[in-house]
Amino acid sequence: MIAVPVAPASDDEEGIQPGFGAADAAVRYGVDWAELATRRRFKAKAGQVQAFDLPVVHRADAARDLGWDELAARVLLVGVGGGTPAEVRLAGAALAKATAGDGPVVTTVAQDSPTHTEALVEGYLLGAYQAPRQGLKPADPATGDLVLLGRYDRAAADRAVAAVQAQWLARDLTRWPSNEKYPATLAEAMAELAAGAPGLTCEVWPPERLAADGFGALLAVGAGAGPERSPRLVVLRYEPPAGPVPHLGLAGKGITFDTGGLDIKPADGMTTMTTDMAGAAVVFAAVLAAAQAGLRLRLTAVLPLAQNSVGAGSYHPGDVVRTYGGRTVEVGDTDAEGRLVLADALAWLDAAVKPDLVLDMATLTGAARLALGRETGALLANDDALADQVLAAGEAVGEAWWRLPLVEAYRPALDSQIAQINSVAKATTGAGAITAALLLREFVGGRPWAHLDIAGPARAAAGTDLTPSGATGFATRTLLRLLEDLAAGAGS
Repeated sequence: MIAVPVAPASDDEEGIQPGFGAADAAVRYGVDWAELATRRRFKAKAGQVQAFDLPVVHRADAARDLGWDELAARVLLVGVGGGTPAEVRLAGAALAKATAGDGPVVTTVAQDSPTHTEALVEGYLLGAYQAPRQGLKPADPATGDLVLLGRYDRAAADRAVAAVQAQWLARDLTRWPSNEKYPATLAEAMAELAAGAPGLTCEVWPPERLAADGFGALLAVGAGAGPERSPRLVVLRYEPPAGPVPHLGLAGKGITFDTGGLDIKPADGMTTMTTDMAGAAVVFAAVLAAAQAGLRLRLTAVLPLAQNSVGAGSYHPGDVVRTYGGRTVEVGDTDAEGRLVLADALAWLDAAVKPDLVLDMATLTGAARLALGRETGALLANDDALADQVLAAGEAVGEAWWRLPLVEAYRPALDSQIAQINSVAKATTGAGAITAALLLREFVGGRPWAHLDIAGPARAAAGTDLTPSGATGFATRTLLRLLEDLAAGAGS
């Protein structure tokens, strides 16, 4: 198959406009593809693909006479719209869907532009993703090879491959069924995946160490799951080949299944809760990719893993838990468990690691999903420069973020009469995504910090060309691009 780009005609013209290689294909085949496309009312909008199959000839020498004997039997016109990176990324994904089960595909889409090359390869690979059918065994992509014809930037293509492979891993980890994926098995899988990555070490802390070191919130959240599914803490440390370099501390919420605890969720609220560790999956995949790329950036990632279940040992509303470092938190709602495990993680980063910057990732609040829907992540930060870097990284990779304010007037709503702070704000306050972030801010020690709430876009109810239904791996490419940008800034 050969795929060539086309764009919509201008307002005062009819038909479509050929992109690079489209006119050459028309001459080589002797077929006016634009005329055929017009007959089929093909508009060449971004993400539209029109396929044309050569007719089967009956005489043995007819294909040679027509000049088709050594040509691809299928020609695809790929709509790129206005040609922005986002539109080219969508075109790549649509091309993957249109050629599923076939291949290879030779294409001239997005040649001669590193940005467009990266977007095309990202889109094609995102669209080619196949979810594992069993456990964590990766499934083969749905498409064949993509052959880039023309002038392409190899580094841009390689960068796109690495980024999407990281997102595939985040999707696979998040989709893993919770009857197989619980804190111990997820921690073991992460340790195996991290083994051998240059400069990367992975530690798994058992419950005994968590108790000895004072991770009271993490242990409380996981107490209802019983000893076989007790909490774990995964600590990743990446040391680059050379220093000194900036040190970024990362935390990712890793709730392997969330029933809501004693404040139990309704049945339809539990159906997606195998994905409640998406934040930990994203952080893990991005750190692993950063190590494999040899980025000049020091990283410490802490992933608190727990299963929030209903059992004899479940923690209760009204309990007071003691987080790492001694701060006490009143449990306002057992279904607000993510902020508790992150409080332990962030407090440990602040006290024991002392990084230059801190970032946490979590499917934290339904409020963020209600405010921003399923296409946009919520960003809250105490540092404008770091927030701007996150937004720029998201824009570069085509993942949408919206910064919400840390409204100081809401902070008193977290006051508690029996502890230093309550895990949830008073019901009359609202703004659940903001008050949850205000709680987390208490544990970062005043360091530059960004909180990324991916409760909406981490899960998709229905698939698109770019995104499968279920776990999406959203934020993996944003985080990896942010790490790349921070590393590049350190080397400048």
